[in-house]
Amino acid sequence: MTQVLPKDERYNTDFASLVAQRKQEPDWLRELRQNGLDAFNELGFPTARRGNEAWKYTDIRPLAAGTFNHPTTPGEVSAAILEQRLPFDSKMHRVVLVDGHFAPQLSRTNDDGMTVSALSEAVERQPELVREHLGQYATPHHGAFVGLNTALWREGVFIHVTRPEETPVHIAYVTSDHSRPVVTYPRALIVAGPMSEVSVVETFVSTGEISHFTDFVTEVVVTEGAKVRLARLLLENQRSFHVGHVRVEQGRDSNFETVSFQAGGGLVRVDTEVMLAEQGSSATINGLYITSGDQHIDNMINIDHAAPHTTSRLYYKGILDDHSHAVFGGTVFVRKGADKTDAHQEDKNLLLSHEAEVDSKPALEIYADDVKAGHGATAGAIADEALFYMRSRGLDEDTAMQFLVRGFAAEIIETVAVESLREWLEEQTLRVLPRFAREAVRA
Repeated sequence: MTQVLPKDERYNTDFASLVAQRKQEPDWLRELRQNGLDAFNELGFPTARRGNEAWKYTDIRPLAAGTFNHPTTPGEVSAAILEQRLPFDSKMHRVVLVDGHFAPQLSRTNDDGMTVSALSEAVERQPELVREHLGQYATPHHGAFVGLNTALWREGVFIHVTRPEETPVHIAYVTSDHSRPVVTYPRALIVAGPMSEVSVVETFVSTGEISHFTDFVTEVVVTEGAKVRLARLLLENQRSFHVGHVRVEQGRDSNFETVSFQAGGGLVRVDTEVMLAEQGSSATINGLYITSGDQHIDNMINIDHAAPHTTSRLYYKGILDDHSHAVFGGTVFVRKGADKTDAHQEDKNLLLSHEAEVDSKPALEIYADDVKAGHGATAGAIADEALFYMRSRGLDEDTAMQFLVRGFAAEIIETVAVESLREWLEEQTLRVLPRFAREAVRA
């Protein structure tokens, strides 16, 4: 009789198998992995519905109850498929992970002045630098999913820049077509040295329609005077589970800019935490989520002002259709002594269906004097006056709605620094919505 392991126990079995295969890993990494597993076993999946404020609007019981296989070898993904799905990166460095495995045949990098490599390779070649930062910001006890990723990541991406870099780096996490559900644990570590500058694009994409689970962690270290621009694209299929954590640590006079475009995934939860650790640091966090069908997308953003004279701007927009549901939680925390903080956050939502729903909860926690801070949240349908104006100019109702939706999204899309990506996203804004997909127009 075949023994059926409890769902959580299967992750412990996967861990034992992975550790047995990675006997060559250094002791510090094996210890970090064990800490991750211990945190996961201690915390467990956040499935409780009472007293669980952080997950109040997102029920992950279907994910926790699922069975996902950990691919030991990557599936087949051709260069042609990648070019078709992600045509915007022809002039970028590219690192591709397929089913959690590094795909050198699909990647292209140039290490002239910048290190872009598989994370496992960096552990061997730059052990002290990786050890200094890996798992030090997104620590295992940040949550069960962070612990699980820390324990089970097979491969990841390491980027280290020491000067201003003009060519963006594209990290593509691809889940290939499988006959049964799979799980992957992508991990990225980005370290920007003093006075350096880099643009990074992270893309999550599926090539098939079967359900899968992505549990990712990205750590970004922005040291003194450095600047990092991070664009994140979620394009996975609508049967997928996507949970992840982005953790940013900022030094003196550093600048971090990020914009997310979320149009895929069935059940999505992304936690973004930014620590403005030293004086003069600034962060701009923008995002656009577009949902349809029964999609559920939950964004939780926390900005921690730990030093004086720090600045943050948080601006998210959502376009919701059909029976979809979005959640936005934004917290700006100003610590004691973080005087002269300047912070603002806002979430705006456009509802295209009477059945679509959004829960928005911006919040401020201020424990310092002489602070400038504010927040706001709105949700509503397309204004009848705006639609009437467009139709009075000779446009039919569908075309008028397309222009208005595109205009609503443009405020976020325009913040994308990489031109080729910005132009591509402008086209995708309508194409990801079934009601507009066939008749999307170019403004």
